[in-house]
Formats: sequence, C-alpha cells, structure tokens
Amino acid sequence: MKSEMYKKILIATDGSENAKHAASSAIDIAGMAGAKLYALNVLPDIPHLSYFGVPIEPPKGVSLEEKDFEKHLEADGRKALDVVVEMGKKTGVEVEPVMIKGHPGSAIIDFADKNDIDLIVMGTLGRSGIDRVLVGSVAVDVARHAKTRVMIVK
Repeated sequence: MKSEMYKKILIATDGSENAKHAASSAIDIAGMAGAKLYALNVLPDIPHLSYFGVPIEPPKGVSLEEKDFEKHLEADGRKALDVVVEMGKKTGVEVEPVMIKGHPGSAIIDFADKNDIDLIVMGTLGRSGIDRVLVGSVAVDVARHAKTRVMIVK
C-alpha cells in the first residue's frame, strides 16, 4: 500500500539505542507507505575542542588532536548509518545513508527542507551528554522548528 502522505521519510541517527528504536519505527512506516527512507547522521562542527570555554573530553583512546577527534566522530557516524541500512535490508526497505556536518538540530531541519521530507523520525535521547544540558535536546529543537511532521520515539 503506497501512501500519498509519506513519500520521503528521514531517520536522524546518532547510533544510540533510542535512535535504533526510532529507526525501527521509521523503517516500518516507510515499508507500509512505500516511501523513500533517508538515514541522516550529523557530524557536529568542532571549531575548537571546547564548548563555551569548557573543554570537550574525547572518548578513551582518541587523541586531543582535532583531526583525530573528527575522524573518530566520522567513524562513529558511519557505523550508526550502517546499522540503519542493515536494519532496512532485513525488512526489504532500502535506506539511503547521508552524512552531513553542522549543528545537529539545524542540519536535520535544513536537510528535511531541501529534500521535501514528509516525516522526520528520531529518538528522544541520544548521546548528547553535556551538550543536552547546555543547548537543549536536538529532538526538541527539531520538533519546535521543523516545517514538516516530526515523530519522536521513546
């Protein structure tokens, strides 16, 4: 059954368990609607290894060198996208992986606007840690500012 309501669906993923639950829902909806499904991972801009003057602690085993830190984030992003692509394959839903750089909330909204996305699907909590405290939840940001439908999966 093809849906006229959902032709293009976006799943925003950061590799967290909540993002995987959201991806499962997005894949189910895309399969039922016959919609095109994009999996989006946003690499945060890291102009400096600090946030409002507070040093960012890189993951264990990753150097403080900015390029090494960015490579680590990119590898994590690729893994997150690969998980969603594999989830789609298991159910017969083709997933187009996309990685972009920017502020996560703004980048998700911009991608949705530029690609005529009908539904954005995302989890409630990702791996945002201190970023969530300082700037608020990406999911809340997207839900408040997106021009299209947003489904937040708990």
